[in-house]
Amino acid sequence: MNQSKTQTHRIRSIIGGSIGNLVEWYDWYAYSFFSIYFAPAFFPKADQTAQLLNTAGIFAVGFFIRPIGGWLFGSFADKYGRKKSMTVSVLVMSFGSLIIACCPTYHTIGLFAPLLLFIARLIQGLSVGGEYGTSATYLSEMATKEKRGFYSSFQYVTLIGGQLIAVGLQLVLQNFILTEDQMKTWGWRIPFAIGAVLSVIAFYIRSTLDETKSFDYIKRNADKGTIGELLRYPKAIVTVIGLTLGGTIAFYTYSVYMQKFLVNTVHFTNQKAAIISFFSLLFFAGVQPLFGLLSDRVGRKPLLIAFGVLGTLSTFPILTFLSTVHSEITAFTLVMSGLLIVSGYTSINAVVKAELFPGHVRALGVGLPYALTTAIFGGTAEYIALWFKKTGHENYFYFYVSLCIFISLIVYIRMADTRSTSLIKE
Repeated sequence: MNQSKTQTHRIRSIIGGSIGNLVEWYDWYAYSFFSIYFAPAFFPKADQTAQLLNTAGIFAVGFFIRPIGGWLFGSFADKYGRKKSMTVSVLVMSFGSLIIACCPTYHTIGLFAPLLLFIARLIQGLSVGGEYGTSATYLSEMATKEKRGFYSSFQYVTLIGGQLIAVGLQLVLQNFILTEDQMKTWGWRIPFAIGAVLSVIAFYIRSTLDETKSFDYIKRNADKGTIGELLRYPKAIVTVIGLTLGGTIAFYTYSVYMQKFLVNTVHFTNQKAAIISFFSLLFFAGVQPLFGLLSDRVGRKPLLIAFGVLGTLSTFPILTFLSTVHSEITAFTLVMSGLLIVSGYTSINAVVKAELFPGHVRALGVGLPYALTTAIFGGTAEYIALWFKKTGHENYFYFYVSLCIFISLIVYIRMADTRSTSLIKE
């Protein structure tokens, strides 16, 4: 009976932590998916690619503030608790979404419009920067050793779930409720208003969660959550950076940037691109627990190596073929293939990073190096892709993604399998 209660309690905690993660990432990705509609409102004097470049630039800026969020919230989580850090981060996210929902356009306040958009993305970047490391740590510490890969995979299930809700809302609005002109005039504000409300709800849910036992073990450690203490683990820091590099750029290429790629390069309509993105992401979310469960059986390292090898070899042919297709089914199959390969990284990256660090610097160790790497490579992926396209050499981006994955593959081959060397205490 006691064991049953413990299991129920653990599942409740993981669900609660994951729901907050879902809301945070919905708010973050709503910007990317709806930028097709609001870009002209903030940057009216430009062609479509230039408008998307401007909004992608601000999207990238949101990434560059993420390391600060990873440091602040990671340090806070190691010093005062994972629960408190997650609760504050989701509340901060609500402010960023509210600003975008209420922001006047360029025609109303001129240059102050893109400036407010810029500030809102800084706030959201700060929040998301702290969310990843803390939630990855929380989910990994709440899971049992035997099912740690499975339970921690739900971080990306909910991360992708946030994308799905954003894309799903876009499909509903553009196909059943609003016209194209209404979407561009004011309809793009709706997802951000919803995001602000959902963040407040997630704040309440997270405030009812329990703290992890691992944090209880480190409460008396005077050096917990400091940069100086984190620097005592340089090998783990470098490993996080290396294993994140290829995974993050591949993930953002096939998920966040893909909808723009389907519109701007493949020349599908916004509606068709959104449908393809929605169902490919739905498939992507569904396979995460399966890969996580597999890692509990065979180890983390085989999955990472499989991603590294397949990603290096297949990225260029997949994107090249995709750029020439006319069939929605073919496009969906190609995107889905890319996401299936990326799942070797996404499903277990959170637990692998958490298993590298001792508890007193775990949230900071997971969050800060990850946020730095994602800011440099994941956050700029969309911008670099659009820049190559504007210069007439879009295929250079395909080589760029392949090279980043190859670099990570070298790290995967050289690193130990964290399933057998985990530093997480029960």
